Amino acid sequence: MYTILVTGSKGQLGSEIADLKGQFSACTFFLTDKEELDITNAIQIEEFVIKNNINAIINCAAYTSVDKAEDDKELAYKINYLAVKNIAEIVRKHQLKLIHVSTDYVFDGTSEVPYSETDATNPKNVYGYSKLLGEKALLEINPSNSLIIRTSWLYSSFGHNFVKTILKLSKEKAQITVVNDQIGSPTYAKDLAIVILKLILKLDTKQVEIVHYSNSGKCSWFQFAQEIINNTESECKVLPISSEAFNSKAFRPNFSLLNTEKIKKSFQIRIPNWKDSLKVCLNKMKERI
Repeated sequence: MYTILVTGSKGQLGSEIADLKGQFSACTFFLTDKEELDITNAIQIEEFVIKNNINAIINCAAYTSVDKAEDDKELAYKINYLAVKNIAEIVRKHQLKLIHVSTDYVFDGTSEVPYSETDATNPKNVYGYSKLLGEKALLEINPSNSLIIRTSWLYSSFGHNFVKTILKLSKEKAQITVVNDQIGSPTYAKDLAIVILKLILKLDTKQVEIVHYSNSGKCSWFQFAQEIINNTESECKVLPISSEAFNSKAFRPNFSLLNTEKIKKSFQIRIPNWKDSLKVCLNKMKERI
């Protein structure tokens, strides 16, 4: 039996992995969150790995509150950097497989073409910088059979996310305003979870590799919100505003579209269009009501 430790199992991505685990009967999953396992404590991780004979780790744990991270730097760095360093060292020592999830926010948003894995990083907020430090720690320790997957604009039928916020606001208000000058691609966490679970079983790399995964196509947050509304019976109007007018605490990249050619070619993966995946997620949400 193949044993997989999933950290951050109560988050969006971790919850999707938990929901899919029944389809992977050859694996035993240890689903943990901060209550079960403190990944900022290296001794605790190693004891857990040895006790449960872990073969692979999927690190979904992250500090993801982009605006809060500006004030809560210490905790963001502990989870997004120190914990990743701890995991990387244990993965190398015990020869485990590892998939670590990172973000499009390691880029500054000044590109005019989708970011590839080899493009220069230049994060412009604490969240992005803390995630980049985690990537760098993992690359430096360099355990074999390890993969960093950068993703973007994650949403799910689980947890808190942009889709649920727009659905909630559309029931409460006649019109809402959404930023129209930030371009990227929404990623349905279930699509990413399926890819992660397939890849973790066949990882075979001599060093840490970086790949990008997001749903195909591109849009602004405004267009994303419009598509959410268009798929419901809401009469709420969505109006575009600039990032400047929105005035968020943390800077967000104006362009963070990810080039996904590497993961498609390396692992023969077909990536759904973001509009199709959004419909699937919204239907899933209806089933749960």
